[in-house]
Amino acid sequence: MTPPEFRRDPLHNTWVVFAPERQRRPQDFAPATLQASTLDPFAEGSERLTPPEVYAIRKEKSKPNEPGWRVRVVPNRYPAMRIEGKLEASPVGLYDRVTGIGAHEVIIETPDGDVAMEELPVAAIGEILSCYRERILDLDKDPRFQHIYIFKNVGPSAGASLAHAHSQLVALPLIPPFVEGKLVRAREHYLLKQRSLFSDILHTEHADGSRLVTENDSFVLFCPFASRFPFELAIFPKRHHPDFVSCTPVELHDLAEILRFALERLSAVLEKPGYNLLLHTAPLWRPATERFASARHDYSWHLEIVPRFNSLAGFEIGLGACINTVYPEEAARFLRGEARS
Repeated sequence: MTPPEFRRDPLHNTWVVFAPERQRRPQDFAPATLQASTLDPFAEGSERLTPPEVYAIRKEKSKPNEPGWRVRVVPNRYPAMRIEGKLEASPVGLYDRVTGIGAHEVIIETPDGDVAMEELPVAAIGEILSCYRERILDLDKDPRFQHIYIFKNVGPSAGASLAHAHSQLVALPLIPPFVEGKLVRAREHYLLKQRSLFSDILHTEHADGSRLVTENDSFVLFCPFASRFPFELAIFPKRHHPDFVSCTPVELHDLAEILRFALERLSAVLEKPGYNLLLHTAPLWRPATERFASARHDYSWHLEIVPRFNSLAGFEIGLGACINTVYPEEAARFLRGEARS
């Protein structure tokens, strides 16, 4: 049995304990499933059950808020923030308070509620990614927002309440401390070494090779050195750029291709696990975010795919660390199809 080991993630500044003695085979990671609902508010023909759409990719001559769409974006019916109102900040004694202004949108990825993202054609996934890009560009016009974050929850273990394939977007009037931490670490690495942390990670993964899963002309798929969760994956662009919206049509196609491959392999190896898909991009360029202007040189947008099997417990919550039972080198072997069950 491989001995346990502590590993540090230089991007997230987290320590991970790898405990292989607690390891289970990939097929033993049994996913929780959502119960099918007789009423699917995201299905084609149920447009009246959602707020009016703010964006859609539709068949020619189809009308807004009617059938005929391929990807549809609507405000979240139960938003974490509200877009209406005035942005105000005020102290509460020692504490800080900001009005809950923001956007919270749902990107409905397909009219068919029985189809998962990895079951869609590459071109259809490309349309979803294009939709991400268009919504960021549109919300960037609102000067109240400083940061936009897109994520996808699949399965109850990952926080999903509906089975129909969808992603979510939040536009925030601030930069969360977790994001600030990544930006600061990227800047410190660049100042120290005159090289991007992201480029150094890619160089290291290529040189080592044991954690690489696959790559194409534009992207690299790998299991991070200090993966926080079993079978965690990262997708890094080969062309260094801080903003996801910089993606060209060719890059969006290549991203759709490698994302589909990643989700297909996770589904095959782990039998359709719950997971979170996380899109990280630089803050919006504002006077209020000028302190992170160096992100234009030292930060790179990227995707994370985090399979979810267990909830956080006292060790993780109290210490800000994670226990992972699968070394990334072993996970990469399984995902490449090289490991035996």
